[in-house]
Amino acid sequence: MKKILITGAKGMLGQDLCPILEDEGYEVIETDVDTLDITNLEQVETVLADKIPNIVVHCAAYTNVDKAEEDLETARLINSKGTENIAKVCGKFGITLVYISTDYVFDGTKTEPYTPKDEPCPINNYGLTKFEGEQAVQKYCEKYYIARTSWLYGHHGKNFVETMISLADKPELKVVDDQVGCPTWTVELSNGIVELLKGEPFGIYHICGSGSTSWFGFAKEIFSLCGLAVNLKPCKTEEFPRPAKRPEYSIMDNNKICRNWKTALKNYIELRCAE
Repeated sequence: MKKILITGAKGMLGQDLCPILEDEGYEVIETDVDTLDITNLEQVETVLADKIPNIVVHCAAYTNVDKAEEDLETARLINSKGTENIAKVCGKFGITLVYISTDYVFDGTKTEPYTPKDEPCPINNYGLTKFEGEQAVQKYCEKYYIARTSWLYGHHGKNFVETMISLADKPELKVVDDQVGCPTWTVELSNGIVELLKGEPFGIYHICGSGSTSWFGFAKEIFSLCGLAVNLKPCKTEEFPRPAKRPEYSIMDNNKICRNWKTALKNYIELRCAE
């Protein structure tokens, strides 16, 4: 039985990924900040030397996009240096590393879906630090998968779907309609990771929902599936200025790894209502 160690196992992705990997027959070793400080190289080496996993899936990350604009130091410590530490030790021990990255490594100026061969050009600190993590993985590991995802949501964390549902009773709700991307359920990303580990060549992959929409279109579909009548209005990004710039165009070519985002969202809502 192959052993697979997860960093950030208590996060939104980790809580879906771990049971899915167990169902696939892996021995899953769950770690989080309380058991593995990824910013401490010595501790990373000690833990990996003790557990001896065949694979590490590196989910741990600093994900507060806006706060990263005012606290680049912390974002870089976790996303850049932390990933470098994981990559160095995985490279040293010959461990396969799966690094979860983001569509925010791109600047959003394309007019056709980004492919894994496109050159990253981040426009905010979060995207910059995640790209620096990608560079560390490529520098220190021979056996790696970089899995870029986008607009992630899941049952075990704060996300756009739950935020929209919580705001459904507002007299009027404005949502940005000039940013487009690929909504992705954590279960879809988890299943995509499983597919990579079944023997795909090492390298960079885009694991996100198929198809695309705007944040407004995403919200509209959420309310439709929930049967909620909401006074939803489209607006421009400039009406809601944020500390971090967002790419206008975040559509990625996923090579059909994941299902259509609408189908996945429908399943998510059905499960949510059944709980």
